[in-house]
This record gives sequence, structure tokens and C-alpha cells, in this order.
Amino acid sequence: MTANPPDLSSLRIRRDDDAPSGGGARRVLLAVLLVVVIGAALAWFFVIAPGRTITVRTATVSATGGGSLSSEGISANGYVVARTRASVSAKVLGRLASLHVHEGSHLRKGEVIATIESDDIQAQLGAARAAEGEVKVQLEQAKRDLTRALELRKSNLNSDLDLENAQTRSEVLQAQLASARARTQLAAANLENAMIRAPFDGTVLRKDAEVGEIVAPSSAGGGLTRTAIVTMADLGTLEVEVDVNEAYIARIGDAQPARITLDAYPDTSFAGRVRQVVPTADRQKATVQVKVSILDRDPRILPEMGAKVLFVTDPHAAPSAAAPPRRVLVPSAAIVQNEAGARVWLVEDGKVVSRPVDLGASRDDQVEVRKGLDGGESVVLQPPAGLKDGARVRVAASKE
Repeated sequence: MTANPPDLSSLRIRRDDDAPSGGGARRVLLAVLLVVVIGAALAWFFVIAPGRTITVRTATVSATGGGSLSSEGISANGYVVARTRASVSAKVLGRLASLHVHEGSHLRKGEVIATIESDDIQAQLGAARAAEGEVKVQLEQAKRDLTRALELRKSNLNSDLDLENAQTRSEVLQAQLASARARTQLAAANLENAMIRAPFDGTVLRKDAEVGEIVAPSSAGGGLTRTAIVTMADLGTLEVEVDVNEAYIARIGDAQPARITLDAYPDTSFAGRVRQVVPTADRQKATVQVKVSILDRDPRILPEMGAKVLFVTDPHAAPSAAAPPRRVLVPSAAIVQNEAGARVWLVEDGKVVSRPVDLGASRDDQVEVRKGLDGGESVVLQPPAGLKDGARVRVAASKE
């Protein structure tokens, strides 16, 4: 009896039920990538972007209107300067051989400050003097020959040609002697130019060169060549230069008395007198420079010291108009104009802050700010597009 074979037709593999579909896997992968991209974008805008440092150029907001008006008079700030001051340089190019002064040295006019190596010039002077002496000897001989030729001519012992030759030789040697003397004077002048002398009585303020350095006239300087040897000034001509608001300048005149107070000695004042009101104004600062002579000479007063000058006004004069408002000027390159109005970007603690401003009149490349700034702030020049409040910035080094 034969057994029936088993029925295997019901045994099947259902692939669509057991394996995951390919389309579903791709959708999962795309979703993961989308989440990663969105996360990176959020990290950029909220973490990385705010941390970027932008390099910007800045300028300082200036406040004009030097000087103020009080019951005592008009006051203004300035600096002590020497009316007679010079940077002494050499007349010829050469290496500095000696320097006979230091800071604080007192010099008389014509005193030697330094010398330049001049061996070649001294040799030229010696050669010129020798040539001059040679021509001088030849001229003396020519003159004696001319005298003898004249005596012989009187006795008809020589011809007219001999006499003319003697006269011509004497005249030629006279011209050659004049030329030789000129060359000697030129060599002597060059040797004198190798000695740098004080142009006036004064005090050395600063040494600008040392022995061994190459020095030259200012017009020939370049590279490592020094164009000045010392800076000196006549401390007897010290005065104070101040900038006075043009609104008050009508109340200041020549020889007007003044009191000078130095920043270094605030408890001491010195008598002064107006020497000159400079006949021009500074259009950007709206000020006029006034020079005040110092009547009380004191060794403590030094050039470049800060000073305050009080111009004593006539107490019986009619009262002047009220003081004009303080003028604040900002570079036009810092102004940003849009539909919301004008604004500037201020740099504070390494970050930028937007500040709306009310603009006034323009002066060259400066714009008056009537409201929004007080002066002294640091503003961004040509602000880059997309700048936001709180963005970190780095101030670019200025190119001198």
C-alpha cells in the first residue's frame, strides 16, 4: 500500500509582508536629514552667528565750541607752546661724527651742536688752497715779466707781440686766481656745513639722532636716514595757544589781561596777556585760535603742558547773549538713513548699539547732531549691511 505524498502547495514565502518597504526607509532618512539641517541652522543663528566678531572702522564724535562764559570772564583750554622752535637738521648728507648736547642743554646762537664726518671735504679744501697758492705764485711771476717787458719796450729791445703776450698771461692768471679762490671758498663752506650750529639761543628739547647714524637735509631724507638732529626751543618765548568759541571772540582783544592755570599746577595761576587773535576761524570746530603770552616766567612751565586760560573781561561791559548750544559733529560716513530716520552705530564694550539721531547742518564731511549724542562717543564708519544690536566688533587699526 502506497502512502500519499504530502501537499506542499500551501507552503509559500510572503516577501511583501516580512521585509520592510524601500520607500519607507528613504522617508525615514530624509526626515532625519531635515532635522539635522534645521538644528544646524538654529545653532548658526542663535549660537555661532551672535558670536562672530566683525571688523569695523570707527571715529570719535567731536563736540565743538571751545571756551565757556562765566561771571569772571571767558575761559578756554589749550597747550603751552614755544613761539621760537626748530627741528635742527644738517645741510649736507653724511654720517654723524659727534654730538655735543643732550636734552636740557642750553645753547647760544652759533654754538656747535654736532659734526658730520668730513675727511673728504677737508681734503678738497686742502687741494683748493694748494691750487690757489700755485696760481698766486704764477701770477706774481707774470707781473714781474710784464714789468720787464714794459721796460724793454721803452728801449725798443722787444716787440709789441712780446709785450702783449706778457699782458695776456698776467690777465689770464688773475682770472685763474679768482676761480681758485672761489673753489677754496666753496670747499670751506662745505666744511662749515658739516658743523651743525644752533640757529638761536635756546634749550634742547629732544635728541633725534645719535652718533653713527646717517643724517640729511629734510628734503633728502628717506628710509633709515634721519632728517633732524635735535629739536630745540627758546623757552623765553613760551605762550599758550587756545581755541575760543567764535561766539565769544568779539569779547577778546589784543593785550587783554588773562590768568593762566596749568593742569600740572592747578593751585597756581600765572599772569598772561593776549598777544594775537589769529585772523581766521576753524570751520569744523567753529573756533578761533588765540595766543596768550606768559608774563610770569617760571621754570616749571614746559612746552606741551595743558593749560586753562581765563580772559578777564570788563565787568562794566554790557552782558552778552546767552551761550550758544553745544555743537556735536559726527562724520557723515557714520550716518545711516532709512524710513525710520537717521541713526548711528555706537561701539560700547566691544559691541554695537544703534542710536537714533536728529541731524542739523553739514560742514564739509561732518554733520551736526542736534539730539542723540553728547560728544566723545565712538561711532562706526560705513556700517556693514545686516549689523544688529549687540553684535561683537573689533576696531580696525587706523592707517597713519
